[in-house]
Amino acid sequence: MQVYLDNAATTRLDPRVLAKMKPYLTTKYANASSIHKPGQEAYLELLKAKKSVAKILNGEPENVIFTASATEANNFIIKGVARANKSGQKNKIIVSAIEHPCVRESARELESEGFQVEFIPATAEGLITPDALRGLIDDKTILVSVMMVNNEIGTVQDVTALARVAHEFGAYFHTDAVQAVPYLEIDIKRMELDFLSLSGHKFYGPKGVGVAYIDRRKKIRPLIVGGGQEDNYRSGTYNLPGIMGLAYALELAYKERKAYLKKVKSLRDHLLSAIQEEIPGIQINGSLIDRVPANLNVMFGYVEGEAILIDLSQKGVYVSTGSACSATNLKASHVLRAIGLNKNFLNSNIRFSLGRFNTRQEIDYTVKCLKDTVKRLRKFSPVKKIGQILN
Repeated sequence: MQVYLDNAATTRLDPRVLAKMKPYLTTKYANASSIHKPGQEAYLELLKAKKSVAKILNGEPENVIFTASATEANNFIIKGVARANKSGQKNKIIVSAIEHPCVRESARELESEGFQVEFIPATAEGLITPDALRGLIDDKTILVSVMMVNNEIGTVQDVTALARVAHEFGAYFHTDAVQAVPYLEIDIKRMELDFLSLSGHKFYGPKGVGVAYIDRRKKIRPLIVGGGQEDNYRSGTYNLPGIMGLAYALELAYKERKAYLKKVKSLRDHLLSAIQEEIPGIQINGSLIDRVPANLNVMFGYVEGEAILIDLSQKGVYVSTGSACSATNLKASHVLRAIGLNKNFLNSNIRFSLGRFNTRQEIDYTVKCLKDTVKRLRKFSPVKKIGQILN
């Protein structure tokens, strides 16, 4: 049996989305920047996609900028807002300690340019509190960036409360909402968001396309210059097949949201109870209350997470040890460090992320394989008493 439980890294392309994209790869292939009839027809399709995305997010179509990824969107927003708004003493950027690497590294790059960068600490449950933000923010702050849902431990942040704190001090607020679809109902106006990022392949859409939602009333510099597309906010030929696929995948995600959430929660709860029953010496990382229902991040005492991953992969079960972008980097997770996980267990964790195509039978097979894998690998550990691992 083949079991894919790494949906937080990427999801399978929905066949309906592929069908939606196909004409733009074959018959409707004109460049949306061209002024001839097929080009203008393509541009009108682009505008329809913007309206579709904006409607779901309760935003404005002209604020929807299509990118090649959420990584690009995050780089564009964080660097672009910081560079456009730096003046005098106003030079501080604040991001959470559990952000995706593309946010953290964007902030680090700005630090090398003379910006002051602060990282908001997380609680043991992986939450970023307004009080923690208040301890760092001041009138020198340009931008605050806190992800809506953490990619490793699935914790959900109260971005509305955090945005309000940012606005009190005259700062802008950005959220990486890549992992939030369709788990949260995203409302840009109600949540008081200035900037937001999305990625199509996280919700059964195509790879290679993302969204940077920007409030055009705020100053931002482009990251990619050249052809002047998107009113010079983001140059480059429009990836119309990807754009149409993302817009349709987003539409389907929220149209079918209720049934989807019910399914993944049932599977996640079944997986959790089975692991707790069958495998001793485990710990769940992050809050189980303020968490999306498709995520389960588990610490398996005195065994390496990479060893578990490889062994499960040989059995046809595909999981992750954390961020997909860090799959070739065996450094301990900065997210798990930030929530205070014991240093001896930083490399003993597995992320299970469920999705639309998983079944209960797959979960049962996963637990069976996992039980055998952990039991076998623990035989090689120098720690003999399972009771010691959580002390």
